[in-house]
Amino acid sequence: MSLITLLAFEAIGTATAMPVVAQDLDVLSAYTWAFNAYVVASLFAMVVGGLWSDATGPRAPLLTGVGALAFGSVIAGAAMNLPVLVVGRAFQGIGGGLMIVGVYVLIARAYPVDVRPKAFSVLAAAWVVPSLVGPLVAGFLAEQVSWRAVFWVVPVLVVLPLLLLVPHLAAHQGGVPPAALRRRLVAGILATVALFAIQDGVLRMSMVGMVESVLAFAVLIASVGHLLPDGALTFRRGLPTSVMMRGVIAAGFFSAEVFVPLAMVETRGLTVTQAGLILATAAGMWATGSYVQSRLPGEQDRSTAVRAGAAIVALALLTLPLAVLTTLPPWIAALSWALAAFGMGLSIPSISVQVMRLSPASELGANSSAVQIMDSVLSVVVISLLGLWHAAAVASGGATATTYALLWLGSATMALLAVVLAGRMRPAIDGVAAPL
Repeated sequence: MSLITLLAFEAIGTATAMPVVAQDLDVLSAYTWAFNAYVVASLFAMVVGGLWSDATGPRAPLLTGVGALAFGSVIAGAAMNLPVLVVGRAFQGIGGGLMIVGVYVLIARAYPVDVRPKAFSVLAAAWVVPSLVGPLVAGFLAEQVSWRAVFWVVPVLVVLPLLLLVPHLAAHQGGVPPAALRRRLVAGILATVALFAIQDGVLRMSMVGMVESVLAFAVLIASVGHLLPDGALTFRRGLPTSVMMRGVIAAGFFSAEVFVPLAMVETRGLTVTQAGLILATAAGMWATGSYVQSRLPGEQDRSTAVRAGAAIVALALLTLPLAVLTTLPPWIAALSWALAAFGMGLSIPSISVQVMRLSPASELGANSSAVQIMDSVLSVVVISLLGLWHAAAVASGGATATTYALLWLGSATMALLAVVLAGRMRPAIDGVAAPL
């Protein structure tokens, strides 16, 4: 839980401070790079973390991840230009990817099926304090001290979780080297490079960039299939669709989150701290949604809970444009965002429980990794496409309230897609497909 708290503070703090970072480094047109660099790097780390955890247990991936997160935070805080910031965020992504897969594998190994929903509820609760305190701390540091301090405080925060974590990992070592290890590593490298090229291509806003993005997308599809259960890319019933659902719903929520602080600062005149506080509403509601799902039996099918959560997220994202298109108080965005977070709290842990329930013990690491990989892949693709729209608006004179409203409606389509597909999480019974 302490590790998730650390990741939560880093994520909320960075999202809060990023408008100041973009303005100071004059990289507003490439705003999404600061987010996607983290996600792209985390994808490869998740591949390695899953294979590593299956082979030796979660201890080494977790400890390595903590070190990479701290190192990347130092680099990002020292950045004087976009390339150095991207490198720092990439190291942070490596750390975050290793840590989150390690934590998932630790839950799968340490807790029986009926306790796992409660364990994921505890993980959600770990976001509450960072989300309430993070925007205030990050906003104060960014506005009164320096945005660099937001990154440099992370290595200091690493110490306590590390001391708490190490004594409890020894009991969960050992495993079986996963099959097709080399193939999965190569696929992970290709998928990472492809995601990088997609982001780079769309922000070029040229014919060359378009060709780069299309070719990279083809490589991505070919490589990511080797990292997922058979049938995932065609949404085969049961485990394959359960893995894919994580990416579909996460892409909707996180692609919208990228633009919330920026939109509030640019269109409604909020300070960085005030805009960050809108994100703070998410943690408590996410934890509440996660608590609701924790009351369901661990062995129960979770497709209905995921569909309900996705519907709530879609409704929330469809109302988010009210915060920039109307004269309503800008804090209306906090209500929409809190509702979206509740839906995520209901659906994301339910997806993880479903995946673990349907996974053989020898593939827990690989499938936990696959869930996170789809989160990264679809989030980067959707954020890149929305980032292209935003960059074009900036180049044409500046993003307007209408720009942000359309971006959020684009995010909402992913949540609506999740509503449609959720029924396919139920496995076929005796060769007969369960009803949608």
